[in-house]
Parts: sequence; structure tokens; C-alpha cells
Amino acid sequence: MAPGSSFPASGPYPVRVDAGQEHGTVDVVVGRVGKPHGVRGEVTVEVRTDEPERRYADGAVLRVEAPRGSAFPHATLTVGRTRWHQGVLLATFTELTDRTVAEGARGVLLHAEIPADATPEDPDEFYDHQLVGLQAHDVTGERLGEVTAVVAGAAQDLLSVRTDDGRDALVPFVAALVPEVDLAGGRVVIADRPGLVRPAPEDG
Repeated sequence: MAPGSSFPASGPYPVRVDAGQEHGTVDVVVGRVGKPHGVRGEVTVEVRTDEPERRYADGAVLRVEAPRGSAFPHATLTVGRTRWHQGVLLATFTELTDRTVAEGARGVLLHAEIPADATPEDPDEFYDHQLVGLQAHDVTGERLGEVTAVVAGAAQDLLSVRTDDGRDALVPFVAALVPEVDLAGGRVVIADRPGLVRPAPEDG
């Protein structure tokens, strides 16, 4: 997104493309394996990227992070094919040969690596690591703090902002509350209101 540009006036951004930290390449979470679909090893995928066509391209190799206590034996999963069914991504991975094996993959997080300087194809989308570290200012230019994380919310993603007095505030990442993201300038503008980043008067 170009400096000074703004998002549409309403609605959540198509953000939280991936989550990761910058170090030459970025390890990003792109999904989580759900329940098996059918008997041939196909599984549902809880998509955590706005670019599934890139992250789940045929032949893509995704790193596996198994849940605590899981005996899932594979370190990676290779995408065989994908399809959409009633708004749900269904994936066949080479290593998941039948329903029993696929059941053992339930809950596995899927990671991909991307170059640290990569940007989403859509200019109104951002990788999490691009947002973390941005300086947060209100619409008058007064500093509020620093973005420390992007948190997946039920309705939309949230910016976690560490204020200068040490508090942590969660700001819904929607255009009405975050009207400007200036990556080149290292800043994000928040339309602050009492109780959002600054405490409400009764809260001190």
C-alpha cells in the first residue's frame, strides 16, 4: 500500500495473510488441518492465509507443527491437489494416504516460508511481520505506542498495541479504526476513542 493511501470506509481489511517473524525468510502459518473428508485421505483445511492459491499450489511442501502430545510422524506435507467445497478448502496431501492417516493429522499447523521482503499481490493486504513494529499514531499525529502482534479474532484480526505507559491494547483491524497503514513511513494511524488505546476517563 502506498504511503498516505487509505482503505475503504467500512469493513475489515483482507489482512492477516500469514503470521511469522522476519529473518531473511519468514516462517508463516498458512492453515490448520481439520477433519478427514471421505476415505482417501482428503482433509479439510482451516485457511489462515488470504493467498491459498499460492500457499496450497500443487507440489507445495509445507512444514508441519503437530499439536502437543500428537504422534503425527511427518515433518512436512506435500500438496497433491486442492478444491473448494461449500466454502471450505479440501486438500489431498501425498503423505495422507487414507482416512486413518488423515485423522492423525487433525490439528496440525501448516507453515510455509516466504522471502522476508515479499509482499501480497493485493496492495490492501499485509503480512503480519510487516505490521509488527509499526509506530501507532492517532489521527492528529500523536504517538500511541507500537504494534507488537497481529491477533486472529473471531470477526476480524486485531492489532496488539503496546502503549508508551506499558499497557497492551487490542484494536480491530478495520478501516474505520485503522484508516492508514504507511509501511514506508513505519507507521499506522488509529482512529482512537476512549477505551480503545487510551483508557476511558473512568478507567484513569
